[in-house]
Amino acid sequence: MARAVGSRQSAVGAREDGARAPARAAGAKRSTLDLDRVIHERLRLGIVSALAVNERLTFNDLKRLLQTTDGNLSVHARKLEEAQYIACDKTFDGRMPRTEYRLTAAGRRALEKYIAHMDAIIKAVRD
Repeated sequence: MARAVGSRQSAVGAREDGARAPARAAGAKRSTLDLDRVIHERLRLGIVSALAVNERLTFNDLKRLLQTTDGNLSVHARKLEEAQYIACDKTFDGRMPRTEYRLTAAGRRALEKYIAHMDAIIKAVRD
C-alpha cells in the first residue's frame, strides 16, 4: 500500500499533542519545558539531523544509519510527518517500493530552534 505525502508547512513550536505553546513575553526566560517534544525524542532527533545533512535518505538508509528496526523507524517517521517536519515520497524502482524522506522547511526551522534552545540551556548551566 503506497501513499504519497506532499510537503506541508507546520507551526514551529507546536507541541506533540498538537496544541501551540503559549506565547512568551519579550525577554522572558525559556525553560526546558519549551523544548519541541516532537524533535526531542532520541530517534526523531536522529532522523531530523540525518536529513538536515542529506537532501534525501531512503527508509533503509535511515534504518542502517540509526541502527533501528523497521517498526521503530516507521512509527517515529510518521510522527515527524504528522508534525510536517519531514516529507515522505514513495515510488517504485521496477517492482520494488522505494520510500525516501526529506526535511521540510518547517522541519529545518524546528531543528534550528531546537539547537538554539539546547545551546541556551548549556550556556545557562555553565554560567
